[in-house]
Amino acid sequence: MQINIGIKQENLAAVAHSLGKILADEFVLYTKTRKAHWCVTGNDFHSKHLFFESQYQQLDEIIDDVAERIRSLGHYPPATMKEFLALTHLTEMTREKNDSEGFIKELLRDHESILIHLRENINGFATALHDAGSSDFITGLLEQHEKMAWMLRAHLD
Repeated sequence: MQINIGIKQENLAAVAHSLGKILADEFVLYTKTRKAHWCVTGNDFHSKHLFFESQYQQLDEIIDDVAERIRSLGHYPPATMKEFLALTHLTEMTREKNDSEGFIKELLRDHESILIHLRENINGFATALHDAGSSDFITGLLEQHEKMAWMLRAHLD
């Protein structure tokens, strides 16, 4: 059933497609954070194992929220690894060393990349696509990623 929420169908499709890219980024970052949780080694193993767990749990909630936002706009989210890898602008983690500092630096770069991408879409969602709700939604995501990036960055000082 087609939805009627005051946004043109083509704008809904454009927002849903952009949100699908955001979802792909979030899922790839979630997977990389899970890997850090599972594979970190070193004398700080226990604290970093727990830290990465808290981060992937936050990302899990974000993933669900983004997918549900896409559904609320009348579209279906991408939901396979093949789709996520085709849509993401992030790369998969290919590390040989499993030290916490290396994981933190790579995850921080990804959060910062997502932050830039979210900032680039906030105004476009509101003005060009006339979807203030999705603009507000990704502003909330931006704030969550800023905090997660700060937490990662704090481990590097």
